Amino acid sequence: MLIKNISALIGSELEFISRTSIKIQNDKFKRIRPQIVSNANDKSVDCEGLLAIPGFINAHTHIGDSIGKDVTIDSSVDKRIHPVFGIKSKILKNTSKTHLANFMTNTCHSMLRKGITTFIDFREGGLEGVILLKKALSDVPLRSIILGRIDFYQNSREIRDNVPFAKEKIKDLATLLKQCDGIGVSGANENSSSVLNYYSKISKIRAIHSSETKQSVLKSKKVMGVSETIRALSLKPHFLIHMTHASKADLEVVATKTRGIVICPRANSALAEGIPDIELMQKTGCVLAIGTDNVMINSPDMFREMDFIWKATMGIHKKRLDPKDILKMATVNGGKILNKNIGVIETGKIADCIFLDKHALDLEPMHNPHASIVHRASESAIRAIMIGGKIVHGKL
Repeated sequence: MLIKNISALIGSELEFISRTSIKIQNDKFKRIRPQIVSNANDKSVDCEGLLAIPGFINAHTHIGDSIGKDVTIDSSVDKRIHPVFGIKSKILKNTSKTHLANFMTNTCHSMLRKGITTFIDFREGGLEGVILLKKALSDVPLRSIILGRIDFYQNSREIRDNVPFAKEKIKDLATLLKQCDGIGVSGANENSSSVLNYYSKISKIRAIHSSETKQSVLKSKKVMGVSETIRALSLKPHFLIHMTHASKADLEVVATKTRGIVICPRANSALAEGIPDIELMQKTGCVLAIGTDNVMINSPDMFREMDFIWKATMGIHKKRLDPKDILKMATVNGGKILNKNIGVIETGKIADCIFLDKHALDLEPMHNPHASIVHRASESAIRAIMIGGKIVHGKL
């Protein structure tokens, strides 16, 4: 395919190019320059009036709870989403698999229409949960990174005594990992150091929630006498989730020991936990990506996530964030933490992109493309979605 006369955000710095051509071949961006001569085999499309941006990478979701939207909205964090006794776990156990799969599929379609081309899901429910998500995705052309989890959680006494990983669960874990892309651990406060060290040997993607709430931070210090984040690093995670209440010292270590942090500000705010200190995270050198977290408490919408981050952060800290940095969190940086060739419109990268109508009522005139996308764009401005070089939603 040859796309002509299009505006685009190019490269890892999302440089705005007002007019260029993009050749796509074998699911990748083959060539990007102002003039490309088409050959007889190319399907040529004139995209005057459109802006191509990288497809969004929703770097942290829990779409299994799509059936529980806004249930117990006034409850505490633990009462809602704790992996052992939270209402979420009860809903998932007591709902038929058919119903769960149907609502998960709905969420996948919703994400696709909102420009999300890849999502990373922390999937509960062991092997059955992973298979259920794959079933929900069977007819949705959305790229998924599934991080599975076995139902194994330890109490404070077991953590203090450093009880090792249960032998009867070893086979379950090995079987699970054959069906998914890695492991998504609930947190250090549900696992002994021995268990976290066991998980650290997994060769696939490793990620873990950390320092999401004040209570979880305090619990780690009370039970083990050390920071929750330092304990989470025993997993040797590729990336951490949340870090809403992480200290500067924690962030400095994370910047050197991991690929980055996935922040979920709207979900944290919906749970009355505040928002992460993005400025401090940036100063300490952390790579930041964005996730929308639980569908139970938050819509899977990256446009809304970016808009919230920009305005809430400035409103609270009274310091401006560069909208380009936020857009990088939703695209480029997701590719970095996954170490995959996605999230960038660049020669050799996988051809995932969103085609926005520059003349959409909310966008025109577009004086600052990065700002317009971050706090004005929405699903209504999307003309088409491309994943792996194929138009999967809308049309050009």
